Formats: sequence, structure tokens, C-alpha cells
Amino acid sequence: MIVLSVAWDDIGGLVDAHERFLAGARVEADVRGSVLESWKRCRTAGLQPNQLLVPYAPDLTLEDGFLTAADPVLRELAASLAEVGMAIALCDARGRMIRRLGADLRLLDRLDAVSFAPGFDASEAVVGTNGVGTALAERGPVYVVGREHFADCLSPFACAGAPVRNPLSGRIEAVLDLTCLRDDGDPAMVRLVREAAHRIEARILEQATERERALLAAYRRAGQEPAGRRQPDGREGGELGRIDLAVLRERAEELIASPTRTLDEVALPGGRVATLLRRQVMGAAGESGVAVEARILGGPRVRGLGRPGTAPVVGEEAAAGAGLSGGPASAPVSVTPPGPAPAAVAAAPSGSASSAVAPAPSGSAPAAVVPGPSGLAPAGVPSAPSGPAPAAVAAAPVGPGSAAVDTPPPAPASAAHPATPFVVRAVVPPPPHAPQPPETVGDVLGGDESRLLLVGEPGVGRLAVLARRRLELLHDAGVRIGTTLDVTRTAEELTEVSVARFADFVAVDLPDAVLRGEEPGPLGPETPLRRVALGAVHEDSHLWGVGDSVQYVATTPQARGLEARRSVLEPVLAEAGGWRAQDPARLERTLDAGVHSLITVPLRARGTTLGVVSFYRSEKPAPFEEDDLSLAQELVGRAAICIDNARRYTREHNTALALQRSLLPKGRAEQNAVEAAYRYLPAQAGVGGDWFDVIPLSGARVALVVGDVVGHGLHAAATMGRLRTAVHNFCSLDLPPDDLLTHLDDLVGRLDRGEGWAVDSNQADSGIVGATCLYAVYDPVSRRCTLTRAGHPLPAVVAPDGTVEFVDLPSGPPLGLGGMPFETVELELAEGSQLVLYTDGLVEDRVRDIDDGLDRLRTVLAVSGRAPEDTCEAVLDALLPARPADDVALLVARTHVLGPDQVAQWDLPSDPAVVSRARTMVTAQLAAWGLDDLAFTTELVASELVTNAIRHATGPVQLRLLRDRALICEVSDGSATSPRLRRARNEDEGGRGLFLVAQLTERWGTRYTPEGKVIWTEQPLP
Repeated sequence: MIVLSVAWDDIGGLVDAHERFLAGARVEADVRGSVLESWKRCRTAGLQPNQLLVPYAPDLTLEDGFLTAADPVLRELAASLAEVGMAIALCDARGRMIRRLGADLRLLDRLDAVSFAPGFDASEAVVGTNGVGTALAERGPVYVVGREHFADCLSPFACAGAPVRNPLSGRIEAVLDLTCLRDDGDPAMVRLVREAAHRIEARILEQATERERALLAAYRRAGQEPAGRRQPDGREGGELGRIDLAVLRERAEELIASPTRTLDEVALPGGRVATLLRRQVMGAAGESGVAVEARILGGPRVRGLGRPGTAPVVGEEAAAGAGLSGGPASAPVSVTPPGPAPAAVAAAPSGSASSAVAPAPSGSAPAAVVPGPSGLAPAGVPSAPSGPAPAAVAAAPVGPGSAAVDTPPPAPASAAHPATPFVVRAVVPPPPHAPQPPETVGDVLGGDESRLLLVGEPGVGRLAVLARRRLELLHDAGVRIGTTLDVTRTAEELTEVSVARFADFVAVDLPDAVLRGEEPGPLGPETPLRRVALGAVHEDSHLWGVGDSVQYVATTPQARGLEARRSVLEPVLAEAGGWRAQDPARLERTLDAGVHSLITVPLRARGTTLGVVSFYRSEKPAPFEEDDLSLAQELVGRAAICIDNARRYTREHNTALALQRSLLPKGRAEQNAVEAAYRYLPAQAGVGGDWFDVIPLSGARVALVVGDVVGHGLHAAATMGRLRTAVHNFCSLDLPPDDLLTHLDDLVGRLDRGEGWAVDSNQADSGIVGATCLYAVYDPVSRRCTLTRAGHPLPAVVAPDGTVEFVDLPSGPPLGLGGMPFETVELELAEGSQLVLYTDGLVEDRVRDIDDGLDRLRTVLAVSGRAPEDTCEAVLDALLPARPADDVALLVARTHVLGPDQVAQWDLPSDPAVVSRARTMVTAQLAAWGLDDLAFTTELVASELVTNAIRHATGPVQLRLLRDRALICEVSDGSATSPRLRRARNEDEGGRGLFLVAQLTERWGTRYTPEGKVIWTEQPLP
């Protein structure tokens, strides 16, 4: 055992996703489905990503036959990859590495450092997610890159693995893997390793006939072995126990299910070797079946091969001459019983491809051909009822020496006892001097050690293999299609599952409405479709590419299928003239490229046609059949549901995004107090409730707001819109920051109590509203910034020299709790300082503590002279993954100052005589600013406001003019009484001054200060 403990960094969001996964968070949207399933298996196995225990086993190898098939393929693959520095690994079916080829010294050293070397275990349960172990667990090709590896030490690599199956038995014999450094990785590695695995499987199939010839020789030698050796426990070597019989029956079932194999070899305890032979047999009425027989090498004759605990198939007295005579393999053998003994035969369960023989009692005569309880029986052969065995059935003579037995008239098959393949119990040998046929697979099978194991129907092997492959394909389709709620990706997953295993080219065409999440409407001939996905074994198909617009003419199979809402099979495309009518020149080239058959299936889900899928074959020699049509419909049916789910999600997501975007700020507010930049990133789970605002206030001031509504979805977005609107309304009243949060807190409390706006007239707001908020007001004249917060993260201030400070701002309770006052902090900011406001999604998540996030934020912000836009980009790049788990709002504001040349103010005594002097000072200042056009209006406004302050207020009076985006005139006093606009009656001598002010200015209002109030007006500059 060795211990590995190495940590690596990764790019993108997988590091964050991996950490969140280990902490128990949901990461489905960040990680590919196959990788996430592998991570879950690794966690269940108790693996620690930073510490692996990798066992080592010396002298590992594979069977010579497999290595003979694999060696040429591996050498060719190594030669083709010699220039790219990629390692090739061959591992056994348990994930232990047997061989490693290729790669440069640098890569080999790094692979040795992580024990990815011959003799070490690379299974998923030992080293986590990787190309070898995950390909074994998934039973299919995989690609794993970088942080997708569960173990830290494997993150610098990219690997692609594919299992290598025995094409006859379907068992995984080995795993082939390509590994390189992460930066050199390419998803095309999956295609390379899959094609190499397929070439090895083809060579295994080629070797089958040579192996069978060798097994046939061993089968004959078994009949010539002397008997009489006993095992150490005293039993004869040929006798078979329960385990022996179970192993032989299992291998016999696999042999029956194989379309091309005829012989197999099974090692048994005690140095014995059983050779199995599969051949066709024929019954009395001409029915054919498949029988598997066995001979044991290294022991005396076998007592029996029936089910455990039963007597031998052939009695000892009859065994001396019993055997099976046959001709060449192409000629089925007829079987006949030599005597009338009516022993019954037990068949396999209903639905199986083979039947097991229940032997007759020891010493009895060989049994007749008797049907089992399931399957199809030969014509005229009755099903075997319970109770006494039926009389023997006469079979056709084999040749010289054969015997036939008269039988009663056969009873018809019944529903209770359906027909079944017949079972052979024994046969009659030919005369001693009968001529021998040529030595082929179907040659003479004499000898006592030959025993019947199983029988089955002809052709069942091919059907069983096809059925197994189709079940595997459907299983993979269920796992791999629909891993995301993205329409295009789901279509691509359908092509990835189907190409090479079912078709050579797969095209998915959808209308643009489906891509937008809308209802597609009726589809038919001439409906414009978009080629969304195209899977191909090579690029020379001459079919339309991804993104192309396709309009199928009425005679094409696709248009006919869409119109009739049914699948269309064209087994010979060269004879399908309507298909060529779409684009004769292009599709003629497609035929020349070898495409010979087509299946087109409409994508239908929940009564709606979403598009059409086309399957083409070119390299596969067999054209599509009716069975392929049903498989294609099943594949497309599963994909259609996933695509429709993705379409519906797209529609709802777009609706929610449209609502949220309509509630967020559009453009930048017109103000000169700060230079602002902002970013908003929605969460991967959808829309949320984060918001921000830059709101101009009176006196050239500006309000900066960032808030966060807990949760996601439409409810959070709608609540965010309510709170943002409320903040705007409270800002129009010029409330102090703490008073504004108090009013906002009261509003949220009323929403929680159901006193807000209802979703409909019969339903109040659902759910508890949780929200935080940070509110700041900056005055460019005094350079003072007043801040307050309600449960929100601390703001940061970046000084002009790059020094970063988080404002020590008392944390009030989140909005809606009520009962606690909000405290404010006032700062003086140097010109050019940056005020950074954000929501908690920027600095914390389920696996990252907020203190760590604040430290990283401080490091990123510590740069002097950077523009707000550049600050936003730098912060997001450093702190966020590609798709954040929570909403993120970021607002950066760089402060400006109104200099002395833009501000004029005068302290005035409470004397009515000072009004004329105020008019003179205003006129002179406007002349100095070049604003003579505004002199008359401003003089009148200032006169009226100063007169009102002297007459109705107390305390010192101050007059101030500000030249900003507008001309601002302010008069402050020590009274907290606010004037109000009213309509004077004809007989009133006063009350018209404020009305004149409102008419002559663009805006006016009152704001309160700790010392009193300020009456202000704004006039647009000429």
C-alpha cells in the first residue's frame, strides 16, 4: 500500500463544486451527470480525495487469446499518438493496470507519482473518478478531465476510457484508457479509445473459429482419456458437485446465446477441464433446436449433468455405448430413444433461451424426447403434464443401428401447457464399422463422458445478443439523455447515445420556437426547422450541418412522418426517390458516401410534435429492420420527454428573467457625485431577489443601495421589485438613512403578515419575506458619506492609494423583524475613493466561509487608480465560479467632489432687510458663473425662500447655490416645520410665494437635517 496526498488547483468552477459536494451541498447544475454519479459512488465507498490507499499486485496479466487480439491494436494506437505525449493503459476487468504504452518521460514520471502504473489498482472504489474505474462502473466510454477527478492527485490529468467486451458473451474483459496532462486533453480522446476497443473486439471475434478448432481437438481427446482416477476425498474425478453443475449450466447458457460460437472450455476443480459443444438437433417432426454437450478431460466418465441432487443422465449400463452420431455441422442430427422408458424432462423457466435437463434414475434406459413446460414444442408433441411421464415420442432414425418406438397418437398443445423446444436425453450410437464423416465441429461425439447440458431454439443466440445490446442502449439512454434542462444539449445527448451503437449518423431538427421555449405549433411539410444536433462516425456524410435551416419537401420521409405523426422506415435509400427530392445533388453525394438506410421518427411529447430525428446507416452492413424501428421510437420517445421538459423550463426561465430585468435599473442615473459601475449575475438555479440602485438626491447628493431578498424564483423577484420601488419612494422624501430602513423594515413586516399586494384577489402573499439591505448617501460638497445596514455584509472603502478598509458599521437586524433601531456611521471620503457594495453571494457560499471571501475581496480591491468597471471585472474573475450558486449584485462607486468654484453660500441674519442683499449676492454669483439667463428667476426664488425662513422659522438662515447638472438653490433654517404648497383664495393677501417657486423651477422639496430643514429648488442649466 502507498499513501498519496497531493493537492492541485483547477480552473473554472469545478473546484468550488467539488468542495461544495464534499460539504453535502447540491451541485447538479455545476457537474456533468456521469461525473456526479461517480462522485456519489466514491463518497459511498468512503474515499478521501486527499488521501488514497492504492494496492499493488505484481505479475498481473490477461488471457493469451485476449492479448493476441489486443497487441496489434495497441501498437498501432501507440504509433499514432507518438507525437502527442499520451499514455495508453490496458487494465483488466477489475481495473488493475496490465500494460502502459507511449507517453514521454515527463508524463510517465507524473503518472508514476500517482501510482497510475502497471500492477496498481485504478478501480473507482480505490482511486475515485477516472477513465479506467468509471468506464467499468458506467459500462461505457467516459471522459474525465481536471477537477472532475474525485481525487486531488489526479486533477492535473485528462483521461478517456472504454471497456473492451467479448462480443460473443458480452462480458467486459478489459479496459482501455488514454491519459494526458489536463491542458492537452480533448473530448475526441473518447472516440479514439472507443474505436480502439471496437477493433480489439473485432479481432477477438476473428479468433473465435481458431479457438473452436483447438477446443474440438480437446473434446475428442477427452473421449480417449482413461478413467478410474479418484479425488482425494474418495469420489470419482468425473462426478460433478453442485457448484460444478451450476458453472457448467451458466457457461452452456452463454454458448446457446452466442450466434457464432460452437465450443467453449471450462476449468473445474481437481485439474479437470470440461469442453462444451453446441450444435443443432432435429426432432421427429422436423423441428430443430440447439443442444450443448460436455466432456470432462482428466477424469472417468461423468455420472450425470442434470440438476444437483438428481441421478445421471445416462445409466452406467447404457453409458458404455451411448453417444451422439452426427454428420457435418451443417446437417442437423435426428435423435431417437432406444427404449420405451418414459422419463420426464424438466425445462428452464418460461421466457429463457434454454432448458436444463432433469436426468433419469441411475441404471434406467435412456429417456425419450420430451417437451418442457414452456416454449414451442415440435408438431404433434404434447406438453409434459405433472404426474406420470408421457410415453416416448418416436423420432426420425439417425442411420444404421437406430431404433424407433411406436407411440400413441400425440395430444395437441394446450394453453395450460404451451409448446416448448424439445430436450434430448440420449441417442443411439451407429454400428461399430459405420463410415466416419469429415472431422468438423459436428464430427463424432462418442465416449462416456459426453453428457447433454442444455437445449434451446435455433437463432436464439443472435436474438439474445441483439436484445442484450438494445437493453444496454436503452439503459444508457435513460441515464445519459436529459441530464440538463437545455434543449440543445438534450438533443446532442440523443445523438451521442445513438451514434455507432445504433446508427452511423443521427440528426435532430427542431423549430426555432422550441429553442426559445415556445409552443411549436403544427409541424408539417415546408415547416422551417433548425438542425440542432448532428452525431456522426465521420464527417463525410454531406448532410446538413448544425445550425443549418432545413425545410423538408412533402415527399421526404421526414415530412411524411411529421404530417402523419408516425415513424418512417426506408431500408433502401437508393430506391427512395422522395428522399432525394429534398436536394438531389447533396443527397446523391450522401448515397455515394455509403449511407444506405434511414429511420425518421417525429419527436412527440404530451401530444405535441417538437421536431424530427433521422437515423442513418452507412458503415453498418445491415440495413434498418422493423425491430430497429421500434428501438428508434423508444429512444426518441425518451428524448422527446426530456426535450419538452427543457423547453418548458426555458419558457418559465425566460419569463422569470424578463420580470427580473424589468425590475432592475436600466442605464445609469444622471448624477455627478460618483462614477458608478455594477454587475448582476443570476444564480444557476434561476432568478433571485438581489438588487442595486444609484438614486440621485437633492443637493447634488446620491444614494447607493444594495439589497438581497432570500430565495429564488418569481416570488423573490416580485418582492425585490416591491422593495426597490419602496426605496425610490422613500428617497423622494429625502429621509435620513436610518429612517428609510425603518420604513422599509415596516413594509417587509406588513408583507410577511399578508398585508401587501396579493398574487390574485383570492390569495395573499405566500411565504415569509427575508431581506437585507445596505443604504449609503454621499454628499460631494462635504465629502461625507452616511451608511446604515440591515443584516447586510460590510461595505468596503478603497482609498486613492489602494488601501482597503471594511467599514465598521453596526449590523441591524434583517428587514421584517422590527423592534430594533438602525444605526448610522458617517465617513469623510477623499476624492477618488471607491465605495464597494455587494451581496453575500459574492463572498460566501455553502463551502466557503465569509471571512475567507472577505480576505480574497480585500486582496483584489487593493489596487490604486483602477476604474470602477475594471474593479467589477477583477472582483468577479477572482471570487466567482462560472455559474454562481447564489445571486450576486456588485456596485462600485468612485467619488467626485464639487469644488469651491461650484459652490457659493452665505449666512444670513434673521432680518427682513437682508432679503435685498441676498438678491444682489445671487445675481452677482450667477454673473460670475455665466448664468445671467437664470438671474431673474433665481433672484425671485431666493427672495421668496429667504423671506419665508425669516418670517416663519427660527435659528440661523443660510443661502447656498450649487452649480452641478442643474442650478440648485437651497435655504436652510433651524425649524423642523415644513412649508406646503396650497392654492390661495382671491381675497388672501399671502400664500402665493411657494406656488410661484414651484412654477418657476423644475423640482423643489424639503429635507430635514439634525439642525432643522433645507428648502431646495432645481433649475435646468441653459
